[in-house]
Amino acid sequence: MLKFYNTLTRKKEEFSPLDGNTVRMYSCGPTVYSYAHIGNLRTYIFMDLIRRAIKFDGYKLIGVMNITDVGHLLADSDDGEDKMVKASREQKKTPLEIADFYSKIFFEDIEKLNIGRPEIIAKATDHIGEMISLVKDLQDAGIAYETSDGIYFDISKFPRYGCLSGKNRDEQVAGARVEVNTEKHNPDDFAVWKKADPAHIMQWESPWGMGYPGWHIECSAMSRKYLGDFFDIHSGGVDHIPIHHENEIAQNEALTGKQSVRFWMHGEFMQVDGGKMSKSLGNIYTVSDLEKRGYEPLDFRFFCLGAHYRKKLNFTFEGMDAAKTARERLNQTLLQHKLSSTTTTTDTLDKYRKKFKSAVEDDINAPKALGILFDLIKEEKSIDIYKLSLEFDSILGLSLDKLKEEKTEELHIPKEIIDLANSRLDAKKQRNFALADELRGKINSLGYSIADTKEGYNITKN
Repeated sequence: MLKFYNTLTRKKEEFSPLDGNTVRMYSCGPTVYSYAHIGNLRTYIFMDLIRRAIKFDGYKLIGVMNITDVGHLLADSDDGEDKMVKASREQKKTPLEIADFYSKIFFEDIEKLNIGRPEIIAKATDHIGEMISLVKDLQDAGIAYETSDGIYFDISKFPRYGCLSGKNRDEQVAGARVEVNTEKHNPDDFAVWKKADPAHIMQWESPWGMGYPGWHIECSAMSRKYLGDFFDIHSGGVDHIPIHHENEIAQNEALTGKQSVRFWMHGEFMQVDGGKMSKSLGNIYTVSDLEKRGYEPLDFRFFCLGAHYRKKLNFTFEGMDAAKTARERLNQTLLQHKLSSTTTTTDTLDKYRKKFKSAVEDDINAPKALGILFDLIKEEKSIDIYKLSLEFDSILGLSLDKLKEEKTEELHIPKEIIDLANSRLDAKKQRNFALADELRGKINSLGYSIADTKEGYNITKN
């Protein structure tokens, strides 16, 4: 039985779909005003692990991910200008050009990282009508009110405000800074619609004049459209908890009077060299930056699998080097299993399968699952081990099914040499060292060297 940690209840809970065998899941997607950095991408690897775990347990999935191409202000608390507008001005392109360019790069990056696309990709600008309708419903219900610069959600209308983050609203309001906007009923009331200055380059007609949506209303409108008023899972980064996801809950539940999401799931921050990523420190890296340094994107995915999604992950290039080496060793060892004609007992395979399934079902314990895979490949070389590794890879997403014969040629290890090496390993296990030495000599005579390792052996060309 799958167990996920639920941010809302602050504990692990058994998971099963609300509706038959189909899981409905919403994931906060990118604001496409710049390149996604590795910290952002760790969150999408986390999203991908949830999706894989759901399918691994036999469920169907309807996943939605938004693309924010309007409305996300520089500060999550409605301060500053729209990120898309700022990028448009600085890069001298239209918001549409900015969104199209960075969306394309984002989807290229997630494909390189073997992150599956959710079934529905929802662009904010394609759903302005749904957002206006939701804002109107909130206003008609007396939950939102109009000011000179927009429509604001009145948090006093939702007593449970703070239920996700654990913020105490009374303490929060008492200690709040003095707001510039004196028309707001409460300092923490947030915009669901902003009235636009005539010069603002992104605006739409609405019952309140020309304007554009608040960031938080986007996800509420789109999740309700595609998944309904109550769905299974909402995922995102921990940075979304105190404001964005708190506000989503308020918008949805104040209007319907009932719970909107069963499980809230959040991935932790990625640090760089023990500190925060920052443009000023020059330590924000993209997939392209890693590739320029000689890493494959899947080296980064492997690196992320080494830490549980609810734990902070410290990025270092030493750590990336270790991940690259370990992944190469994994691939090379699996090629040896793939080329073996030996089989493995059902009992042995079932033992590893059970351990792996248990790790996945325990809140997607990827580090433990990865360790079980490495234990598995230490077994005697066998095609069955390779096939079971592919089952495990349905969770890990390391493209182990793409280790083809071309890779063997790249490693300069013909099948004849692999067979000799496997025979030598069998001879050693039977303590027939004379035969093992004879086979080593034959391997050497054919132009290759063999070295024993904990996993079995490594072969190199002389």
